[in-house]
Amino acid sequence: MFIDDNEVIVRGRFVKIDLFREEWDIDVNDPELVIKKIMESSLNADIFTFQQRLPESKPKFNYHMEWDNVAALPIKDYDIWFKTVLHQNPRNKIKISEKKGVETKIFDFNDDTLKGIIKIYHENPLRQGTPFLDYNIDWDTAKKANITFIDRATFIGAYYKNELIGFIKLVSTGKYARTMGILGKIAHRDKAPMNLLIAKAVAICAEKKIPYLVYGKFSYGKVGSKTLQNFKLYFGFESIVLPRYYIPLNTWGKIMIKLNLHQGIVGIMPKKLVRILINLRNKWNNLKYAQ
Repeated sequence: MFIDDNEVIVRGRFVKIDLFREEWDIDVNDPELVIKKIMESSLNADIFTFQQRLPESKPKFNYHMEWDNVAALPIKDYDIWFKTVLHQNPRNKIKISEKKGVETKIFDFNDDTLKGIIKIYHENPLRQGTPFLDYNIDWDTAKKANITFIDRATFIGAYYKNELIGFIKLVSTGKYARTMGILGKIAHRDKAPMNLLIAKAVAICAEKKIPYLVYGKFSYGKVGSKTLQNFKLYFGFESIVLPRYYIPLNTWGKIMIKLNLHQGIVGIMPKKLVRILINLRNKWNNLKYAQ
């Protein structure tokens, strides 16, 4: 269903949870009105959830609340960021990348640039130890995925000898810019295209006076990647906590929140066990896709 042109979706099977598909871009100022419209619709859900958006970190509503987070980089001046915030490791990689001839530039999204993006998707079936869902993506699906928010999106490409070896899609949300798609070719990892792309994104935000660059969540609970967390830390991204609300829509939803089962089975598993299972899964995937 849609509420004020914003799509509401349902996730989960054991516990069905309603949320806005693009909640990164939406302020929920009247939750009661949203709940009323959901209850009047044909959606069969148990819980409605939403998060306050950056920079509003003080809870505004009297619902069941848990702390969520975003990886946000406060931006004022590019030179200050590069000299005092950026860690020496990515700073050196950026310099090496530039010496090797990698260039970053804004590009228009069209059929020609989509070909380059799809080549990156099709490079490898694994990303960070897990099967890459877009590995076999077809043309129409790739175009549909990347054309979203085209009126407020900026595409940045990393090029080596005129070959697209990495890209970022930046989306303006009114309060900050967020990454929506960031990927580089594994074959060109030695040229550190991702480091250059982040630097270019920071430069664009500084030029446009955008106060924050958001790169997803800083931590995905018990299943987050430490490698990705460290990557964000090196660039100056901070874990900013924000309120997330869970509002039961029926008795089952109330029970699930009471038993802390609205986060799924992983939510009640010991963190150490989750990490062990993730490592085993990654090892299995590496063996499975070794060729």
